[in-house]
Amino acid sequence: MAKDKKPTNKIAAENRKARFHYAILDTLEAGLVLTGTEVKALREGKATIGESYATEEKGELWLINSYVPEYLQANRFNHEPRRRRKLLVNKRQLNRLAAAVQREGMTLVPLKIYFNDRGRAKLELALAKGKNAPDKREAEKERDWNRQKARLMKEMG
Repeated sequence: MAKDKKPTNKIAAENRKARFHYAILDTLEAGLVLTGTEVKALREGKATIGESYATEEKGELWLINSYVPEYLQANRFNHEPRRRRKLLVNKRQLNRLAAAVQREGMTLVPLKIYFNDRGRAKLELALAKGKNAPDKREAEKERDWNRQKARLMKEMG
């Protein structure tokens, strides 16, 4: 008998500041074209996608400026840490994203790289609009108020 398995998505890299700097409007899952050493380095969990973004060029989607460190055991077969990586999305999704970026001035921001339950590396990509300073202050006030509320409720109960 097969046991019920819950999907355990192991997060390899996360962009934790993205929700603070951007208003997330839509998210989608994209596959990543990686070399073997990149997969091994991602499994170690030392990659960063904080300064990266995605862009459409010649009918393909690319992840720019993501950092996947070299895999130490690979020596001469290693990869370039900051190389451009191709993202796999279907044509309809690509056209919709490219149109939103061109027409409405939005940005494609990576939220996290993770391994799905089949062991494939996936990228959670967000269609986002940049927040300005007052919006960021408002978000910070909201977060502080919620923290204070939780503290008060804990003291009372």
